Amino acid sequence: MTREDWLFDDGRRAVASERLYAAAADLIERHGFDAFSIDELAARVHCSRATIYRYVGGKAQIRDAVLARSAARIVDVVRTSVDELTGAERVLTAIEVAVAQIRSDPAGQLFVDSLRGARGGTWLTESPAVTDFANELTGLADDPRAAKWIVRLVLSLLFWPDTDAHSERMMLQRYVAPAFAVS
Repeated sequence: MTREDWLFDDGRRAVASERLYAAAADLIERHGFDAFSIDELAARVHCSRATIYRYVGGKAQIRDAVLARSAARIVDVVRTSVDELTGAERVLTAIEVAVAQIRSDPAGQLFVDSLRGARGGTWLTESPAVTDFANELTGLADDPRAAKWIVRLVLSLLFWPDTDAHSERMMLQRYVAPAFAVS
């Protein structure tokens, strides 16, 4: 068996890609985005740099894929948490669960940390995909401005957390819930 035979197990490209992404996620979580290297990934999975580029692309594509996978896990948890809720309770729960999930997810936390020093980080607040998730998860499908505000609110809680979850909940109930109360 050669060192790249694992790539052809089951004859599927998806198997190779998933193995590469999983190893990359582990390396990124351990050492951060800046320290991540294609050489280290190649050594970890016993393949060549060319194989990595062929199957999953370069450092930027791998970073984006790791973040997308982390975001998908977080969105699924939030989606499940708000499934039966409506109105202000849905919005507050979506915010709290999203913030808690991002804080506890190593890739999510690395992503937030990477935004702290980034110039022009407005791409996130202006992203139609991020706004669409906020619309869906908070039940604000007909109010894109409110969804953009929710994205900014989540980011502010991530960048400037309150002293504890209870304090954040009280702040959200006092200042955010009234904006979504059914009148």
